[in-house]
Amino acid sequence: MKYTELKNSIKNEVKGIYLLEGDDAYFRLGGEKMLTGLVEFPELNVTSFTGDDIKGDQAYEDFVDALKVFPFMSEKRVVKVSEFYPTEAEYKKYLKGVFENFPDTTILVITNTGEKKSGLAKKKEVTFVDCSKSDRETVVKWIYLTMKRAGSPADVSVCGQIADYCMCDMSRVSVECDKLQMYKPGEKITAEDVDSLVYKDTEYRMYELTNAMAAGNYTEFCSIAQDLMSKGTDELGIINTINTFFKNLMTAVSSGGSNEDIAAAMSSKFPVKPYAVKRMKEQAKAYGVPRLYELERCSYACISDIKSGLVTPPSALQNLCNRIFFGKDTGRG
Repeated sequence: MKYTELKNSIKNEVKGIYLLEGDDAYFRLGGEKMLTGLVEFPELNVTSFTGDDIKGDQAYEDFVDALKVFPFMSEKRVVKVSEFYPTEAEYKKYLKGVFENFPDTTILVITNTGEKKSGLAKKKEVTFVDCSKSDRETVVKWIYLTMKRAGSPADVSVCGQIADYCMCDMSRVSVECDKLQMYKPGEKITAEDVDSLVYKDTEYRMYELTNAMAAGNYTEFCSIAQDLMSKGTDELGIINTINTFFKNLMTAVSSGGSNEDIAAAMSSKFPVKPYAVKRMKEQAKAYGVPRLYELERCSYACISDIKSGLVTPPSALQNLCNRIFFGKDTGRG
């Protein structure tokens, strides 16, 4: 199930073993909080392990024993374990028996980032909760409902603005929603409020940067670049982003197949939607393939020149801007 379904699932029935796995820490911690909130006297009825703790016969024996301990003045007790990736051999040797006859007074909560592979999600005794980063639609819905319940409603377009500025990172989204609620308690949140209060994620600013570049808006490009550099991004980081942008446009315009096929192929490195591929093709067409190829090579050459010590980063960025916006080269410096 998705993380957003966990609350209702718990209301209907509390299972014995939960695996909260995914790259969104907000979802993992939120799910853990929901489940540990089911016990009385958590200081006595919550036990924690890490995957590194559970190595070898004795450690597994202690872990299994912890699962069988009766709760103290509570219907349930919780055993938490983080980053737990037992091998299939370890599962069969140590866990299979207790998982298949799991104590009805215990809730086992496993929280994994998913960086390693584990077969736990496929075990029928395990309730898998997907804690991966949500798509934009789900995040916008969460913001809309959260702000409405808090008495600080926002239009769907404003909720989308918050999601975009935070790059759909739920940890950031949650903090920014709290900030907006405190800023205007009981009042409607506007686009102007979001612009003035919500910090724009660096990735989103990079997205704005490349959009300004594609639109030929040099003034906007420079303003965003200066803002990024004032917050810790250097010239090489900006040039790398520009180079990646041109590479992606080349991939979109030169690859065969549908937008869906291209999006799936590109998503091996980062999530890409079919609409984004469509947008890339439009931008690539505006540049033209020969010009696109030239700018991709130029941006790569700037990166190489910086790393080789042939040009300073500020000069390389200025040189690249001149090529992109004015079609000329100021040379190395």
